[in-house]
Amino acid sequence: MADLCGSFTLFLAKIKPYLAMLSLQFGYAGMYIVTMICFKRGMSHWILVVYRHAVALLAIAPFAIVLERKIRPKMTLRIFLKIVALGFLEPVIDQNFYYVGLKSTTATYASAFVNLLPAVTFIMAVIFRLEKINLKKVSSMAKVIGTVITLGGAMVMTLYKGPIVDIIPHPHGSSHHAEAAGAAGGQNWVMGTICLIACIVGWSGFFVVQSKTLEEYPAELSLAAWVCVMGVVEGGIVALIMERDMSSWVIGFDSRLLAAAYSGVVCSGIAYYVQSVVNKTRGPVFVTAFSPLSMVITAVLAAIILAENVHAGSLIGAFIIVIGLYSVVWGKSKDETNEKGKMQELPIVMDRESVESPATIKSKLQEKTPQEA
Repeated sequence: MADLCGSFTLFLAKIKPYLAMLSLQFGYAGMYIVTMICFKRGMSHWILVVYRHAVALLAIAPFAIVLERKIRPKMTLRIFLKIVALGFLEPVIDQNFYYVGLKSTTATYASAFVNLLPAVTFIMAVIFRLEKINLKKVSSMAKVIGTVITLGGAMVMTLYKGPIVDIIPHPHGSSHHAEAAGAAGGQNWVMGTICLIACIVGWSGFFVVQSKTLEEYPAELSLAAWVCVMGVVEGGIVALIMERDMSSWVIGFDSRLLAAAYSGVVCSGIAYYVQSVVNKTRGPVFVTAFSPLSMVITAVLAAIILAENVHAGSLIGAFIIVIGLYSVVWGKSKDETNEKGKMQELPIVMDRESVESPATIKSKLQEKTPQEA
């Protein structure tokens, strides 16, 4: 019974990172839908970013204060500057550019474009020497080829729109309304795509800097709380510059409050902590490897709730991106397997003085035999 419990505990420990990242994708899919509804009600994305991180800070700070009071490292200027950079890369650059891209395109297109995240993260990880490339190894070739395929899929999504594909059939009136809305917003697709690319670069940079910061500040809850603080401060400064009308900051008990609360607790507070834990053990490339699931969930929810039509170009490009993505993930998993194998094959080191010649061993045995007789 003890062996069975031990095996089950070991199994849970192995699948925990996978379950954590899969669960986050469901949370992100819900955020895409909730924020899209909120934007249609007229809420400013600059203000949403501030409220989102204020809610996240209220949710996660008590746990950070209580649970990590004994293990929290001392704050230094070097660590603080990295936290400031994290607050700028994720809350300010990533989220604001993502929201602009979301409003300019569709929830399905934006979530599909996020599939570029693992490839861009891999490129940045190589640049900052968090990933190693050896083109003589199959695993490294798989990561490089997968990255190229992923970028090709993104180009297909950007340059080819194609006919509309109805995932879930809608009444004629609602379909016509969706087509008209898509035609009206067509001129913003290029700008939306550029903003989504900027979002992906900022998000990838966040994971790379987060991985470096965790080496010096290994307190995941506290780091998540600090990022939320920087999100409120830096995002608030940007929002005050971009939104001069103070009445736009007023929200009631409606979709705008729901968007701030949901995205704050799930997609900032919980997500920052979970990503920190997994990033610390598996690295930034693993953290970003589960985004295709979010795209599938978002496409289904958007078709049901928002009556969005999916274009063939988005589906083809997303399929190509997924193929490239899992080539990168396969290469990454092979690297981890090889590293574990090297760790298990410990070298045997002996001093020259401790190594006895056969003649010495034979003489000792001869001396020992008469004594025993």
